[in-house]
Amino acid sequence: QIPKDPTQRWLRELAAMSQQLQQVHPNVLAKILKQRTLYQNEEIVVIDKPYGLPVHGGPGIKNCIADVLPILAKMLENMKAEPLHLCHRLDKETTGVMVLARSKEAAEKIRLLFKTRQVEKIYWAIVLGDPDPVEGVVEIPIVEKEVQSHQSHYKMTLAPNYRLCPEDGKVMKIRRHRHAERAVTRYRRLAGAAACSLLELQPITGVKHQIRVHLAYGLGCPILGDHKYSHWSKLAPQKLPELTLRRLKLEQSKARHLPLHLHAHRLCLPLGQPLDFVCKLPLFFQKTLRKLELDIPKD
Repeated sequence: QIPKDPTQRWLRELAAMSQQLQQVHPNVLAKILKQRTLYQNEEIVVIDKPYGLPVHGGPGIKNCIADVLPILAKMLENMKAEPLHLCHRLDKETTGVMVLARSKEAAEKIRLLFKTRQVEKIYWAIVLGDPDPVEGVVEIPIVEKEVQSHQSHYKMTLAPNYRLCPEDGKVMKIRRHRHAERAVTRYRRLAGAAACSLLELQPITGVKHQIRVHLAYGLGCPILGDHKYSHWSKLAPQKLPELTLRRLKLEQSKARHLPLHLHAHRLCLPLGQPLDFVCKLPLFFQKTLRKLELDIPKD
């Protein structure tokens, strides 16, 4: 039964997005990834990662990229069917450019490029609010902490090495949290409308959930559809501004269906000559931009 109302139809699509790829046979999933191959040579295969597909398995996960790499390798023509190898990871909800290696040696070489920050990564995200300033660098260490609430859970959070002195409001350095990792994210606003902004992001370091944490807690601009990092102490759907809800034709009670709007747009890999890969925005992301009347940059 397909709803006639376009808003209801859109909601149905959003609600189904995370589930769809978990319900297909691994061979079908490998075929989908093959169709989403952007580039291949004798060392690497570059895919456009779909929404809602985890890179690694875990409790309750039927399908993940790691599990179908041997099948995908066999499906790619004219190449030895040695299983492909993961070189880096993207969150389950993140879409876009992802690099796989054809051999252990190539994977190690590429992992080292990521580790030594020689890979340039550009993401696009729709966020709530307007970052102030509209362009800059967030450089605040990140640490994983347990959130004590009625549902205790773990999440990444900021661990700044400074605080404001209560007496005079001046910035004071404090001792570094021993488990915190250095995290640096460059950002700039590309467009703004409907109480939202489209940002271009360049993570210089690669800490787990770095972009999401820096935007939500560092800039106060959580990513649209990031229900995990829109609140600190509770697990609840993101609260959206009135104007955003109106443009999206959504009720707040349905906000939980909104997917994370974070896309790995571009990746530059210095393998011999620099290889530059660009992934266009997924359809749901393009639709949201149109509904919010955010101008898509010509890129």
